[in-house]
This record gives sequence, C-alpha cells and structure tokens, in this order.
Amino acid sequence: MNDSGGMYAPAYGRRAVTAGILHFGVGNFHRSHQAAYLDRLLRKGEAVDWGIIGVGLFPQDARLGEILRAQDFSYTLVELGADGHQVATRISAIIDFLHAPSEPERVREYLADPRIRVVSLTITEGGYNTSDVTGEFDTANVDIVADVNAPYPRTVFGILAAGLYLRRARGIPPFAVVSCDNIPGNGGVTRRALVAFARLAYGVEFADWINRTVSFPDSMVDRITPATTDAERALVRDVFGIDDAWPVVCEPFTQWVIEDDFPLGRPAWEGVGGQLVDDVGPYELMKLRLLNGSHQAMAHVGLLRGHRYVHEAMADAEVVGLVRRYMADEALDSLPLVPGIDLGQYMSQLVERFANPHIRDTLDRLATDTSDRLPKFLVPVAAELSRAGKPAPAAAGVLAAWAVRAARELRAGNSLNDRQAERLGAALRTVDADPVSFLANREWFGDLIDDARFAADFQRAYRVYERS
Repeated sequence: MNDSGGMYAPAYGRRAVTAGILHFGVGNFHRSHQAAYLDRLLRKGEAVDWGIIGVGLFPQDARLGEILRAQDFSYTLVELGADGHQVATRISAIIDFLHAPSEPERVREYLADPRIRVVSLTITEGGYNTSDVTGEFDTANVDIVADVNAPYPRTVFGILAAGLYLRRARGIPPFAVVSCDNIPGNGGVTRRALVAFARLAYGVEFADWINRTVSFPDSMVDRITPATTDAERALVRDVFGIDDAWPVVCEPFTQWVIEDDFPLGRPAWEGVGGQLVDDVGPYELMKLRLLNGSHQAMAHVGLLRGHRYVHEAMADAEVVGLVRRYMADEALDSLPLVPGIDLGQYMSQLVERFANPHIRDTLDRLATDTSDRLPKFLVPVAAELSRAGKPAPAAAGVLAAWAVRAARELRAGNSLNDRQAERLGAALRTVDADPVSFLANREWFGDLIDDARFAADFQRAYRVYERS
C-alpha cells in the first residue's frame, strides 16, 4: 500500500507466473472475485503456477482482450466502502487472454495443456442451456446442433468437449471444471450439460469417460460488482492516478465457498478467505434465495417506482419493506441450516450491503435476463412454500412487477433486455385481460399457476403495480 493508504501496488512479477487455470467469461465479476483471490495468494509468494488464462466466448469480447493486452494484462480493482473508504489494488493474476471466435486452436491447445488443471466458468445463468424445471440440457438448441459436427465449436460446452477429447487422446488427466455462476448445484448442472453435449457429438463412450473422470466441484460466489462506466474510469484516474481503460469497482465484502474436489490440485484459496467444504449446497441456497432473490425484488419494484440505482431503491420504504418480507417471511422458510452462519445476521448485513451508496449498481443490470434469473432465485422459494401449503405473497408481487414492467416496455415499443425476449413477449400477450395467464409458462414457474392462493396474490399485485 502506498503512503496514502489507498492503493496496493503490484507486489509480484507477472512474468514469473505460469498458467494453471483457464477461465471462460472474463467479465467484471471474475476480475473482482476469482482473480482477486489468486492475486492475494501471489502477493504472499504462493500459487505462482496457477496464473489465469482468460477466454472470451463472444465477438465483442475481443475489446477486453485488446485493453488487457495494452495494459500488460493488469487492471485496477477498487473496493468502495459504505463509509466512503476507497482501496485500490493493481491485479496481474490474469497472464493472457484468448478470443475463442478468432483463436479456436489456441483455446483447444490450452485445454489440452497439462499445466491447465482447473477450468472455471462465469458464463451467466443462461449460459448452461438447461431447463429450469427438468434440469435437462437442451439438445435441440440451434447453437448446440451446429456445434456437434463443427471442426471448431463455438459454445462453451462444445469447446470444453473438444479440449477434453484432445487431452484424453494425448494421455493427459482431465482438469476440474468449476462453475462460478449463480445456479443451484452448479457443479452438477455443468456436469449434465457437458456430458449431454459429449454424448451428442462424440458418443456414449466418451460421455461416460467425462462423467467418470472429470471433477465438477460446486461453488458459491458473492461480491456485488457493478458494470464499469466512465465514472469509474475517472475515479481511478483522479483518485489513484492510473489511466485504466477497464477498471473494476466492487464492495469490500467477498465470499467464496468451494467443494474441495480437485484431483490435479488447486491454489490454497483457504489461505486468503476461501471456504473449502464438503457440501456447498446450504451456502449456495442461502446466497441465491436471499441475496439474488432480493436483487430481483428490488430491481423490478424499484424500476416501477422510478429508481435507477440499488441504493436509491433501498432508501424507499416500500422497496425495503418488500425485500425484508420476502427474505424473513418466505425465503428464510425455504432454507436449511447453514453451518457457521447466523441467517438473521446475514439478512441484516445484506440490507446494509444493498444500501452502499458508492457502489452505484443499476437496477437495470439486475433486471437483465430476468427469465434466466427469477426461475433460479425466487421461483423455487415460492414453489417450496406452495407445496407446503404456505403463502408467498412477496414472491408473487415480484413476479407481477416483472410482468407489469415488461408489458409497459412492449407497449412503449421498446425491446426487452432479456435472452428469452421472444418467449417473454409471447407470455405477455394476454396479460392485460388475464394477468394470471403469465404464470402458464411452466418452464419458468412450474406449477405455481395451479396454486389458487398464489395466483390470486399475483393478480392482486399485478393490478396494483399496473395502476402505479
């Protein structure tokens, strides 16, 4: 740290760090979380053979690769405390960046490189191509079908399968695959997706080999990390004197709970705050249903009430009341005991974290791709309570707020910022005359439409928000 107490300068030589992890999806969250944990180890003189090779999956990812390369693969991470305290760290844990669309052979060769012992993913909730109801991989997806006979697949599961196929042919033991996305049982989801693709593209024998020999540890990740804007670039330049084209800001809080199943080894994450456990499940449900579910609640209701930022919504008594009711009266009732966690204290801490005025996280970011998020974060809470014969009016209200907001966007002639925009538009066609028809999409909502009390709560909330 420099004399101002606000900046951690580089403390290790990046060129002494060699590859050990290949990471798909080098967005802001990866750079505030997994890369930051590795940076802490590198500053202790450890994990020098666990450097991260980043992989961009989409054409637009080439821009990030250009920026990182121009900055010698270093970037600035700034923690913004609720009290205004700012701490910046220059991070050099990412040692290279590959652009899969334009460098498919390099990506495949790295996957077959014996130095790569862990492959990690932050590809968003919608990137796993699985049903929220059945959990099955969608083998009819046009991108998946195109990848089956492609010399260079373009989807992450096609790319991973091709890399593992080459790796096995060379007699190299398989790497562990770690999902760091907000999905219940993310290790199992990743396993089913990759095995299903391998069965399609390579046959049963290779798919069975993956299922037998590749490790897919579960993980739970947490750190609120907004998108980067010119305001963050100006902050890094004006306060810390660094011209960084793509810095990252985040909250001070961070948590990483990981199932300890890495046959070829792993960095000693437990030495820098990681929690290595046998069962991630309770921690995962806690975070998804309390934090991510609450994010959805405040996003849709907050946007309807004219707010732009999370901290603004959390200064609105109606939004805070809904979030607290959802957490305490509904989500909490669906959770198991979580080892070492006081759930009451955890919920209070969440409210404080959400209210941090310096993060400036946008509600629009939280509301993006809602059709991928609500079925994983909040719908399972309502479904469990419904099966137990219990009400879930707060959850019903959140779904209603989503429907009202999306319907307004369509009426205004705007496009929907949702991966499943076409399906969402179809679900909204009859919603004005019959709000409950929105719940008929069982792929998103399961059997909630069959619960008369939940349907009535949804309709009541829809009419209230419609008039607001």
